[in-house]
Amino acid sequence: MKLYRARDVMIPLDQYPHIPHWFTLRQAIAELEQFQFEIAERKSLPRFVLVFDEEYRLLGLVRRRDILRGLEPEFLARFVAGMEDTADDDPGRGRGRRFIDLIKKAVEKPVSDVMVRIDLAVDIDDNIIDIAHRIVESDTSLVPVTRDGEVVGVVRTVELVHEVARIVK
Repeated sequence: MKLYRARDVMIPLDQYPHIPHWFTLRQAIAELEQFQFEIAERKSLPRFVLVFDEEYRLLGLVRRRDILRGLEPEFLARFVAGMEDTADDDPGRGRGRRFIDLIKKAVEKPVSDVMVRIDLAVDIDDNIIDIAHRIVESDTSLVPVTRDGEVVGVVRTVELVHEVARIVK
């Protein structure tokens, strides 16, 4: 049985959401919403957006929870201001409208405010056993794949577990 390498299981960078560090949370959300992968006949959604600098060097990533963390102070402001639960309010009126305005303002923060730095990367020729070990050791679920120091894709734990399933069948 063939031992796969990063190149065999990675999602190429052009098929994975990535943005420059000056993009806003709103733009990161839009990137997450537009991507869906079909790998090994299974559909999957991204959990991360990669963040690059002006020279296309990887700086970090933004997870869905980082986006929510970036909005959280605005959510808290809603409660501090004494607003009641407005889930059933007409969004175009009163308290509901103020809440929506707070969120719309918060999503204009740059992703660099909430981005998580990433220091881990694997080479395109690394085998999946080494990749799995590095992912577990770093407590992450995605690792960038590089070729000659340039990011060319990502490997997620989803693909690694799928390969484990293939091996143990």
